[in-house]
This record gives sequence, structure tokens and C-alpha cells, in this order.
Amino acid sequence: MPLELVPVRCLTDNYAWLLHGNGSTALVDAPEAAPILAELAARGWSLDLIALTHHHADHIQAVPELVGATGARVLGNAQDAARLPPLDQPVRPGGRFALAGEEAEVIDVSGHTIGHVAFHLPASAMVFTADSLMALGCGRLFEGDAAMMWASLSRLNALPGETLVCSGHDYCRGNGAFALSVDPDNAALRQRLAETAAGARPCAPATLAEERATNPFLRVAELRDSLGLQGRSDAGVFAELRARKDRF
Repeated sequence: MPLELVPVRCLTDNYAWLLHGNGSTALVDAPEAAPILAELAARGWSLDLIALTHHHADHIQAVPELVGATGARVLGNAQDAARLPPLDQPVRPGGRFALAGEEAEVIDVSGHTIGHVAFHLPASAMVFTADSLMALGCGRLFEGDAAMMWASLSRLNALPGETLVCSGHDYCRGNGAFALSVDPDNAALRQRLAETAAGARPCAPATLAEERATNPFLRVAELRDSLGLQGRSDAGVFAELRARKDRF
């Protein structure tokens, strides 16, 4: 049976994600304690595990308060442990662990930061991507380069299309505006943005199939010619798109 998934809006535009099932509750990323604790209390859930995707403050800063309130264990990438809160359960890309009682795969998605990881739950068809693959976009390159991020997005894009992409922020307005600027004739993109603006659907999550149809950073092959980038590799088109987004 798929896990119960609850998005928790935190800070200005962050998402944290609660997962519940198999007698266990887990949290992916910890931007702000109060809304997470309120959601746990409203549902009568205890918190067993906090899984961290990367070291940026808006993804880890609530860990001490949450651990103090719940006693939850903390999991994160062993290769970035020096920049994360103390880890009770270090993991590594390519490894597996139990997330709310279900097997999760650790995927290296470096680019936004070095050591950023995503968590893929094949049985529930979910992937928690934080600031790598994002709704209608991808994260900025603070530590890695475009080639590294393209490799990370390609790993995520290899997952099944029905996989639900649970990203770290609601950047739909800005990401959507940029997507329209480079892909103006995309009917699926226009429909997704209209539904989001009308409140008919949230910014995230969306299936990987939806991201493939609407996210310009997964549509490099489709956009190559219209962007005047004939002859560029997929990675080269991605790098140009990322540079244009940074100037947008």
C-alpha cells in the first residue's frame, strides 16, 4: 500500500514532506519546526526519522527543535556530514534504507550543492528531489557546474514516468514565466500553469511525465532548434538554458 504523503508549507516558499505508513512517520527536510509539529499533532503522528537532502539552512535549520520535540533520528549523506546536523544514520549514493518502513534509494543529484541527494521510493512511486529537479525548473548551480547538474537530472529522468516528483520549493511563478519564455507554444505547460494559478492543483508534486512535458530543463532535445542551438549536445543546451534562467 502506498505511503501517505503530506506536503507541509514552510517559511516563504519551502516544502517539507511527511511520509506515514507501516507504523512509522518520516520527514524529508526540515525548514521550519512550527508547521511541521502542528501537522504531526493534527494527525496524531510521532516523528521517527528526518531525512536530509542537502546542507542549505532552509532545509536543515529546524532539525534541533524537531529532534528535541520528537526524538527523531537524523539521516543524511555521509559524504556531506561535516555540513549537516549530527547524523544518526549516514547513507551514501547508491545505498538503500527504510523510509517510513519502505525501501528508499539514495541518488546523487549534485549540482545545486556538492553532496545533494534525492530519495526514491520505487514501491510508492515517489522521489524527493529538493533543489535538484524542481517543479517546472531546476536548482541554481551554487557549487557544481552545468555538466554535473545535467548528469543529475538525467539520473532522475531515467525513473518511471509515473514517479511523483516532490521538490523543495514553490517557485511556480518564476519557473513558469521562464518556461513560457523559451517554450511559448507548449499547450501542456500553459494548461499546468493555468490550473496552478486557479488553485486547481498545487505547484508540487507533479509526476515525472508531467515534468517531462512542461519543464524546459527536461526538454532540451525539443527546444534545441527553437533556441538556435543546433549542433549543441543535450548537456550544452541545458547549460545555455540554465544560463538564460540565471539572467531571466
